Amino acid sequence: MEKIFTVEEANRTLPLVSRIVEVLVREHRMWEDKVREFELATVGSSPERPDAIAELLQAEAQRLAIDIEGYIAELNELGVICKGMGTGLVDFRGQIDGRDVFYCWKLGEPSVLYNPAALPTSRYPPVILTPVCENTHYVTIRGT
Repeated sequence: MEKIFTVEEANRTLPLVSRIVEVLVREHRMWEDKVREFELATVGSSPERPDAIAELLQAEAQRLAIDIEGYIAELNELGVICKGMGTGLVDFRGQIDGRDVFYCWKLGEPSVLYNPAALPTSRYPPVILTPVCENTHYVTIRGT
């Protein structure tokens, strides 16, 4: 069963989520760098003549990928959905007035926010992304 958060519960998890996401973003950048370095190193290699540096870079990229998968699994165990490894964007499932919503948080922001005035009143609302500040806080509403 999926974890359903209130805004308050989501905000209470942020100290732990923030630490995990911070490491995730940092290691994702390192992984991207290693993949680029690996691609450059393989230009001069072939199956018959493998490049030792390319093999080392590939092993480092694979290790980082395994670590990244572990951080995503930690977030999933908490009920948090990773939406952007490079940006540190995550979602928390929630409900408002019986409707499924996603509370959004991005690394560096102080809290999960939403704008209850933006909730639609029609029976079958479209999906709405509602900015509530200069950052990327929003609530995604799915029709019932």
